[in-house]
Amino acid sequence: MTATINQQILQKHDEAKTYILTKIPVVPKTAVVLGSGLGEFVDQLENKIILPFQDIPHFKTTKVEGHKGALIFGYLQKIPVFLLQGRVHAYEGYEHHDVVFGVRTLGRLGVKNIILTNASGGINLSYKPGDLALITDHLNLTGRNPLVGPNFDEFGPRFPDMGEAYNRELNALFDQSAKELNQTLHHGVYAGVLGPTYETPAEIRMFRTLGADMVGMSTVPEAIVLHHMGVRVAGVSCITNMGAGILNQKLKHEDIKDEALKAMSFFTNLLKLTIQKIGDQ
Repeated sequence: MTATINQQILQKHDEAKTYILTKIPVVPKTAVVLGSGLGEFVDQLENKIILPFQDIPHFKTTKVEGHKGALIFGYLQKIPVFLLQGRVHAYEGYEHHDVVFGVRTLGRLGVKNIILTNASGGINLSYKPGDLALITDHLNLTGRNPLVGPNFDEFGPRFPDMGEAYNRELNALFDQSAKELNQTLHHGVYAGVLGPTYETPAEIRMFRTLGADMVGMSTVPEAIVLHHMGVRVAGVSCITNMGAGILNQKLKHEDIKDEALKAMSFFTNLLKLTIQKIGDQ
């Protein structure tokens, strides 16, 4: 039974892969997953081919504001790139294999580097809204793991080592880019939670005690399955608000989207320069 379930999921990935290959001229080496409010980065691509999620076999759609739901192929300074404009989340009621289906399909296509981006709440008191932070590690506080169940031997080992979930070489390229742009790029640990509620002040204090610098409702499941597949992963968080109890403010998704838009200039330049440095790696 379990082998049959795995084969069904693999068949879905291959059907999505086959469809995508009929629509694009070449498979890019690098892809970017665009988080809440960061989807405008697609404007940087030339010769775009837009594949809405609903047109790709077995891709799930999202109704979360700021996540348009499309796989976009295009060229960034002559470098072919995939963009996932939005993602689905476990808090929408999806199973984990659905949440990670998009990035797993990219890995199945042969993408070697995937940059995961998100909007997150700041826990580190030196952060402020509008800052960007490079994810150096994560805490999986979702209560779930996307690798639970029979292992996909086609993707990776039963017990993958997570000692370097976020690739040091890619992180070094991001640091070089930030230095060339004369901008501050924080380093931090990302706490991944299930959501959809924002955290309580007590939870924020707990996360800080555990060593987290920022918190959000995505990214961790994707990072786990991509690392399992041997895909190089980098993560960039846009700090769109401070966690509950730090500032006297109520958290609203609309405000988070607005703060992400304010950070778009640095975010855009950082991604463009780093993707250029990655090149054909």
